[in-house]
Amino acid sequence: MGTRRIGARDAGSIGLGCMNLSHAYGTPPPREQAEALLLHALDSGVRHFDTAALYGATANETLVGEVLGARRDEYFLASKCGMTSVDGKRVIDGRPHTLKATCEEALRRLRTDHIDLYYLHRWDKTIPVEESVGALAELVAEGKIGGIGLSEVSADTLRRAHTVHPMAALQTEYSLWTRNPELGTLDACRELGTAFVAFSPLGRGFLTGTVRDVASLPDGDIRRGMPRFSAQNYPLNLRLLDEFIRLAAEAGCTPAQLALAWVLHRGEDIVALPGTTSIAHLDEDLAAAAVVLDAALMTRLDELINEKTVHGPRYSAALQGDVDTETFSEPERSE
Repeated sequence: MGTRRIGARDAGSIGLGCMNLSHAYGTPPPREQAEALLLHALDSGVRHFDTAALYGATANETLVGEVLGARRDEYFLASKCGMTSVDGKRVIDGRPHTLKATCEEALRRLRTDHIDLYYLHRWDKTIPVEESVGALAELVAEGKIGGIGLSEVSADTLRRAHTVHPMAALQTEYSLWTRNPELGTLDACRELGTAFVAFSPLGRGFLTGTVRDVASLPDGDIRRGMPRFSAQNYPLNLRLLDEFIRLAAEAGCTPAQLALAWVLHRGEDIVALPGTTSIAHLDEDLAAAAVVLDAALMTRLDELINEKTVHGPRYSAALQGDVDTETFSEPERSE
């Protein structure tokens, strides 16, 4: 599946975001389905598994630990702190003692004595990022985590954090329809030697071409509250799909594979992190590593789907307030 380095480790070009198995997209799959998916991923060559304390209010870390813990030496393990569920509510807390306590709890749930990559899931803007990263640096010194990552931060915040300890990875949303990292964070990562991990590379399912009707999404699916999936914006975004599907056929792959291949072709320092609950979809995703796109097709893709042709911001105003990523000054759409 290709190689990509995160710190000193090869994590592969395509990892598995485990969130879907416990969190955010409606009712999680049955335990046996989730277990089968995780084991199939490992047996199929996936070496990078990404979880977080937030997902399923710790249920996802527990799942990963119980299913994969016995084979811990076979994979690169990433998890996150700084954003957890407290009494059913999402809480962002970057205080050093909170981050350290969350790590200790994660180690127990994940059935391991070390986490290869530990992200600050969200920067708590009431705490200097240097202070939060300093606490994580102490965990590195203690051997409890191998590297430090940040999630959903700007290039400036990444550089500030890097002055305290080298940043092994930055994780943020990146796909054809979410181009914000091109405003600075991709360049900053390359400047600092920080790997870039692209979550939602399939545009939260949009780029698979299978989500035609938002009304069909299950209750509790986070997309129901996202502006791009609104009743006003989604029909306009659907206009992009037919040509995208034609381009996938031209490339000899599925739409999902084309979306993932586009991300991987954006740089050899970029790791794609799709998520799924389906073994068939996982196999489809992994095959994207073999898809080769020429420069002309990349240009056509860029012209078709970009910040000017997509209708609606990626987050609601409330969720956007929790992140620190760059945004486009012009509206992210055109008629």
